[in-house]
Amino acid sequence: MVQGLTVCSISEWILEVPSGFLARNVPEKFYDAHFDDSNWEALPVPSNWQMHGFDRPIYTNTTYPFPMNPPFVPSDNPTGCYRTVFHIPKEWKGRRILLHFEAVDSAFFAWINGVPVGYSQDSRLPAEFEVTDCCHPCDSDKGNVLAVQVMRWSDGSYLEDQDHWWLSGIHRDVLLLSKPQVEVEIDSHKQDREHVSTLSVEATLYDNSVLSDGFDANYLSANAVNLELKPKSVRSCLGFHGYVLGGKIENPKLWSSEHPNLYTLVVLLKDANGKLIECESCQVGIRNVVLAHKQMLVNGCPVVLRGVNRHEHHPRVGKTNLEACMIKDLVLMRQNNINAVRNSHYPQHPRWYELCDIFGLYVIDETNIETHGFDDSSHFKHPTLEPTWANAMLDRFVSMVERDKNHACIIVWSLGNESSYGPNHGAMSGWIRERDPTRLIHYEGGGSRTCSTDIVCPMYMRIWDIVKIANDPSENRPLILCEYSHAMGNSNGNIDAYWMAIDNTFGLQGGFIWDWVDQGLLKDDADGSKFWAYGGDFGDTPNDLNFCLNGIVWPDRTIHPAVHEVKYLYQPIKISLTDNMLKIENVHFFTTTEALEFSWTLQGDGRILGSGLLSVPTLPPQSSQLISMEPSPWFPLWSTSALVSFSRSPLVCERVGDHVTISKNNAWQIKVNSQLGTIDSWKVNDVELMSKGIFPCFWRAPTDNDKGGFFTKPYASRWREAYLDSISFYSRQFSVKESADNTVELSTVFYGLPAFSETRRCCSIRCLRVCSFQVKMLCRIYESGDVVLEYKVNAKADLPPLPRVGVVFNAEKSLSHVTWYGRGPFECYPDRKAAAHVGVYESSVEDLHVPYIVPGECGGRTDVRWMALRNADGFGLYASVHGESPPMQMSASYYGTEELDRATHVHKLVKGDDIEVHLDHRHMGLGGDDSWSPCVHEQYLLKPTRYTFSMRLCPLLPSSSCHDIYRSQLPN
Repeated sequence: MVQGLTVCSISEWILEVPSGFLARNVPEKFYDAHFDDSNWEALPVPSNWQMHGFDRPIYTNTTYPFPMNPPFVPSDNPTGCYRTVFHIPKEWKGRRILLHFEAVDSAFFAWINGVPVGYSQDSRLPAEFEVTDCCHPCDSDKGNVLAVQVMRWSDGSYLEDQDHWWLSGIHRDVLLLSKPQVEVEIDSHKQDREHVSTLSVEATLYDNSVLSDGFDANYLSANAVNLELKPKSVRSCLGFHGYVLGGKIENPKLWSSEHPNLYTLVVLLKDANGKLIECESCQVGIRNVVLAHKQMLVNGCPVVLRGVNRHEHHPRVGKTNLEACMIKDLVLMRQNNINAVRNSHYPQHPRWYELCDIFGLYVIDETNIETHGFDDSSHFKHPTLEPTWANAMLDRFVSMVERDKNHACIIVWSLGNESSYGPNHGAMSGWIRERDPTRLIHYEGGGSRTCSTDIVCPMYMRIWDIVKIANDPSENRPLILCEYSHAMGNSNGNIDAYWMAIDNTFGLQGGFIWDWVDQGLLKDDADGSKFWAYGGDFGDTPNDLNFCLNGIVWPDRTIHPAVHEVKYLYQPIKISLTDNMLKIENVHFFTTTEALEFSWTLQGDGRILGSGLLSVPTLPPQSSQLISMEPSPWFPLWSTSALVSFSRSPLVCERVGDHVTISKNNAWQIKVNSQLGTIDSWKVNDVELMSKGIFPCFWRAPTDNDKGGFFTKPYASRWREAYLDSISFYSRQFSVKESADNTVELSTVFYGLPAFSETRRCCSIRCLRVCSFQVKMLCRIYESGDVVLEYKVNAKADLPPLPRVGVVFNAEKSLSHVTWYGRGPFECYPDRKAAAHVGVYESSVEDLHVPYIVPGECGGRTDVRWMALRNADGFGLYASVHGESPPMQMSASYYGTEELDRATHVHKLVKGDDIEVHLDHRHMGLGGDDSWSPCVHEQYLLKPTRYTFSMRLCPLLPSSSCHDIYRSQLPN
C-alpha cells in the first residue's frame, strides 16, 4: 500500500491589494520567503476577490470591459498577490510533489520559497507544476511559502468574452499532489520509456451496482473484467504508440441518461517484484455515440436532448463552486425532466462531470473560447482568422479534452461559443476527429452548419426555420438548438410550439434553454437590505444591465413559474386525447413503465367528480397505449347539473349630485360616479369591496421581452410612443335607466385620450377625434347584486399591437384571499400555459406576485372562468366571464401597473393601499424565442381593432358559493 496522503488542499491564504490595485504597484519581491506580510488581509481560497470587497464585479454581454487592442491589455490591470504556507507530509519522502491549480482567473505567476515555478492562463482549466526541488525536505520543520500573483486581464481575456460576470482570483481549489517517480495516467500517451520495461500495469473494472450494496460488498463478485495488455498491432506508422489494456465484458450495463450505469476502473502500477508503486481509479461508463442520417444515436437510439445551458454561478461566492450547489442544480434538473446540459461557455469544475456521470445528464463540454466582442470591431479580425491565435485556441481545446475525456456523460465536444468561424476552428475539429472519434462535435459559429460541426446547432432559430432545415434532403445532420427560449424575466412563451415541432419532425433532436440560473449577485443596499444585483449595480462600466438575468431559476435556485412548463413539455410520459381515445405514450428509449402507477381524476366546473387507479399494461420504450373513453371507469360520471335560480326583491335607485346609488335593503350598495362613468364604491353588509372604479385598460408593465429590440423597435417603445402607458379615460353620454324587471341600466362611452396636455384638460369634440380608444359600456345591475358589464371596444387602427384588452379596478386591501377557476396553480399566460391545468385554485394576493428581479407584468392566470376576492370574514367580490365571452386573463396585486413599470429592482417595489385587479378579455403573449426582437407569435398578438366582451360581478357573503353562482343564470 502507498502510505500517507496523496492529495492536500491549500485553502488558507492572505491577500494583498496593492495601492490602486494595479499591476505596476505590486509589492517588490512579495514572493520572497522572508517578505513581511503581517498587515495583509485573510482571504479564503477558492474565491473571487470581488466577492470579498476588493475591486468590483463587471457584467457585460459582448463588450470587452477594457480598451480593445489585441493582444494587449491595459497597464492599469487589477492584480491580487496571494501568500500561504504549507508543509510536506513526512510520508511523501522520495516522491514527486506537484502543485495543481484547478483554475485561476485570468492569469498568474507562482513562486515557492522565492523560486518561480511557472505561469499559466485560461480561467477555466487547470495548471500543474513540478515543485519537488523547490520545497523544503519532508523532514524539515520549515514551512514552504507559496506566492501567487493573479492578473485580472491577460491576452487570454480576448478569448474569454462570455456573457457572464467578470470575476477574478483563484476560484477553484489549489492542491498538492504526491506521485511516485513513475506514475500511471489513465488514457495517457505519456510513458516513462526508461523504466517501463521493468514495470507492470494491472487494470480491473468493477461493477458499481454490486459495490453499492454496502460496506460488506464482495469486491471479487463486483469484478466485471480484468484488463490485459493488448499485443502490439502492426501499424503503418513507425514508432511507439503507447500501451493499450483491453478486455471484454459480457452483457455490459450501458450508461445513458435513463440508466447512468457506472463501473469503477482501477489501474495498478507495480515493480518487477510485484510491489505496488502507484494506483489510479476513476468512474467510467460504457456507451456508444454515433452519427446516423439526421440523427445522433446513443446506444443505438436517437435520444432527444431536453436541455438547459448552465453557467457556473453562485449569488454569494460568484464563480466559485460549491458541491452542494452543483447537487442542488442536478436534483432540480432531474426533478423537472431535464436530461442534458450544455456547459456554457467553458469547461466547468471537475466535480460537475463526476456528478453528471452519476445523475445521468448528457453533457456538451465547451471550450473556453468566446470572442463575441470582435463582432463590433472594424479594425481587428476574429482570432480564429489569425494564425497567431491558432496555438492558444487549440491548446484550450486539447487541454479540455485531455482533462475530461474519461467522463461518460460527455457525448459532444464544443469548439466554443460565438467566435465567428475560421481556419483555427477547422484545426480544432480536425484534431478532435483523430483524437476522439467516439463523440460528436458541436459549433454554432459561422452559421451553425459549417463542416466543423457534426450537429446543426443554431441558436434562437424560429420554429419554421428549424423544420425547414430538418426537411432539407441535402442536410444529413441532426438539428439540436444549442440555445432557445430565452428565459429573461417573465418569458418562455411558445416553448410548447417548439416541442410540437421537435416531437413530430424527423431530424429535430432537442435543444438547450437559455439558461439555467439568473446571474444575480447578492448585494447590500444603502438601508442594509439585501438584493439581487445586476450589471451597473456595482458602479461597473461598461455594463449590460440585467441581461445576465435569464435563468429559469432564481440565483438561490428557487424555480421560476416557467419551470412548470419546461417540466411538462420535457416529460417522458405523454398523454393526449384524440377522437374519443386517450393515448398514453412512453417516449423513453431505454425504460419501460413497469415502475409507474397510473391514476385518473375527473373534474367538472373545478370539482372532483371521481378518481381511481387506471390499469395500463407495461409499455416498452417508444410505445403507446390507446384507451377508449366509453368503457373507461370515468365515463359513467359524465352528467349535467341544474341551474340555480334567484329570488326577487326590489332595488332602490337614488340620485344625489354626481352620484347614483343603487342598493337592496341593507344587503349591498353600489355608488356610481356619473362624471367618471364608473363605480366609486361597492359595499356588502357595510364592508367596502371596491375603492376605485372599473375602467377599460390596454396597458401592462413591460416585461424584459417587451423592452427588447436591437434591430426592430421594441413593443414597449411603440406602446409609449402611442401613449398607451398614460391613457386617460373620459366618460360621455352617461345615462341611467330603471327597468320594469327590477334592474338598473347604466350606459356611457369612454374615450381614451393620449397624455399630451391639451387632451388631458378637456374632452371636446375636437379632442375626441384623436382618441386612441372608444369604449361603449352597458352596465346592468340586478336585484341579486349581480353586475353585468358589456363592452364594445374600438381601437384606433394605427396603434401598435395592444398589451391587453380588459378592465381594471382597485379592490380593498383586506380582500387578500383569491380563488379562481381556470389554469393554475402557478403563473401562466396565453403562450405559456401547456402545464397549467384547469381547476379551482386558491392563493393569497401576496403569493400571486412573482418576484422577477426586474419588475414587470407578472402573476397572471389564464383561461379563467371565474375568480373571487375575499376578506378574512368571507365577504368579497366575485367576477366571471358572461354570455359568449371566452375565459379571461386575471391578475391581482398590491403592486399596480405603474409601480411595476417604475421600479428597476424587485426590492424597490412599494405596495399600494389597495389591490389592483385586472380582468382581461384578451392578453398579449409573453414571447421568448429571444429577448432582443419583438417575437410574440402572430396568434398571441392583439391587433388594434374591435373587441366585444362581457363579464359578471357580484358581492360575496360568507355563505356564498362561487360554484353555485357560476352555474346560475341571470334572468333575462
